[in-house]
Amino acid sequence: MARPRSGAFLLYLLAALLVAALPAVMASSDAPFMVAHKKVSLTRLKSGVERVSVSIDLYNEGLSTAYDVSMNDDSWSQDMFDLVSGSSSKTWERLDAGSSASHSFVLESKAKGMFHGSPAVIKFRIPTKAALQEAYSTPIQPIDVLADKPPEKKFEWAKRLLAKYGSLVSVLTLVGLFVYVIATPSKSSKKKR
Repeated sequence: MARPRSGAFLLYLLAALLVAALPAVMASSDAPFMVAHKKVSLTRLKSGVERVSVSIDLYNEGLSTAYDVSMNDDSWSQDMFDLVSGSSSKTWERLDAGSSASHSFVLESKAKGMFHGSPAVIKFRIPTKAALQEAYSTPIQPIDVLADKPPEKKFEWAKRLLAKYGSLVSVLTLVGLFVYVIATPSKSSKKKR
């Protein structure tokens, strides 16, 4: 009989722990949950100059509003980049539950080389906690600024498409021609009046 009592005791202990932890789980599920996605694209303007367009999208996936939201992306070295338009930081008064916000800025390269950026830092306040909460954006892949890229030959893309889809196009053309020949009435079958 000692065995069933110890099993029952463990069951009661587990139930008590679940009941005690439930308010903490429920309170944390009401908090804002910030998701940030950082995207970068390169545009070659001329020889020796490349523009870097940075876009950061914020999403509040939580169930409550985030207040005093600030985003800072200071990972761009001033030795390698000049800020052309926009700012690498932005603030919003609030970000409601289920809403999103975007920010973008443009940089211009100064030097050639591989760049490893870090995630943007997002800070926000929730009414139930005094301390600022912190979130991070997705990191970017290393980018090769002013990389020596071989020029793409003319019609190279057409050759690749033809190699990939050429047989499919020829079969579809033959089937279409066959249907056309069968469906079109011949001139000799018309009756003369």
